[in-house]
Amino acid sequence: MITRVAAAAILAIACSATTPAWADEVPLVAGSVAPDADPFYAPPADLASYRHGQLASSREVAANMGVPVRAWQLSYRTDNSRDLPELAVTTVLVPTAPWSGPGPRPIVSEQIPEDSTGTRCAPSYGIAKGYLKSGEAVTRMLAQGWVVAVPDFEGPKSTFLTGPQSAHAVLDGIRAVGQFGPAGVGPGAVWALDGYSGGAAATGWAAQLQPSYAPELTFAGAAMGGVPADLPSLTVHFDGGIFSSYNIDILIGYEREFPEAGLDAMLNERGRATLAAAGNSCVDDLLYGFPFRRLADLSVVADPLRDPRLADLLRDNSLGASAPTMPIYDYHASTDEIVPVSQSDNLVAQWRAGGAAVVSVRDPIGEHGLESIQHMPRAQEFLQNRFAATAVAAAAHR
Repeated sequence: MITRVAAAAILAIACSATTPAWADEVPLVAGSVAPDADPFYAPPADLASYRHGQLASSREVAANMGVPVRAWQLSYRTDNSRDLPELAVTTVLVPTAPWSGPGPRPIVSEQIPEDSTGTRCAPSYGIAKGYLKSGEAVTRMLAQGWVVAVPDFEGPKSTFLTGPQSAHAVLDGIRAVGQFGPAGVGPGAVWALDGYSGGAAATGWAAQLQPSYAPELTFAGAAMGGVPADLPSLTVHFDGGIFSSYNIDILIGYEREFPEAGLDAMLNERGRATLAAAGNSCVDDLLYGFPFRRLADLSVVADPLRDPRLADLLRDNSLGASAPTMPIYDYHASTDEIVPVSQSDNLVAQWRAGGAAVVSVRDPIGEHGLESIQHMPRAQEFLQNRFAATAVAAAAHR
């Protein structure tokens, strides 16, 4: 297997104006270089002519998931937050063992909490490189024989908590998997959504927008835990504290996704330097590198969280404006130190008021990171029961 340096050298040669004939015969090993340097992640020139979820390209990759699987990366057309076309990637993982359970094989879109500002942190790259941070839920589902799709829902700009954009990437990824014959899923399959923390935000947004954005898709339900739902309150909670890096993460993503908002004009010299330093970071880099930062110290305005340029974006990317039609399982530790349970409680109330069926479970004691592991079996049991109920209902209507 070629090294990353060798692969980058091959790529540089392949992209030069004087490419030798032999270079075209040396394929880039899938996952050998980060997405920014990998042509697979580059959008086709005519992407705007593609339908939502239409496949642009596919390739098989190696995946060390602890379970024998076949894995493919699929690139496809989706839309950003302003409904402009962009290329997204999902990885579909199919156990090689035949499905022996009752009813159809469960199929889940699992939203991994990437929480990053760099494409080198994308789940697709992690899977292809042989690791997947926060991939315990994926491994457990695969061990049960389920098919799992893992979208890079932060998109090509690595944008954190950009709600509509992440929903589009998730739902169009499901459309793409349905078109991809080798996965054996098909366009009429019944899906479920699952995610925790940053992945729960993308899950919630996909569930919330599905009736209007992808009404042809069928879902058994969605499970989500530790969901960051109310961004205005959450950013106040983060500001100046040990988890202030999440505000840096949000600010970088919003500056990329919404350049028209003029967030750069809010920053002082220190703020610009901080965003530049954090601009290609995975979540651990951010957590260790940028604690105890106050946004006011990075800004030319006294209270940037209340400035309309940022405050309006935080409100628009918060969950709760409409209710999902699929059943929801929402779980949260009451003592969550990162995402206060109160804002998740408010989301449940909003969704129920809109007619959603929501099972709300609160664990009296728990820490944010451990909650995802400890509660995982119950969340997946909910999905398993929902798949079974959907299969029974479908059989009754035949």
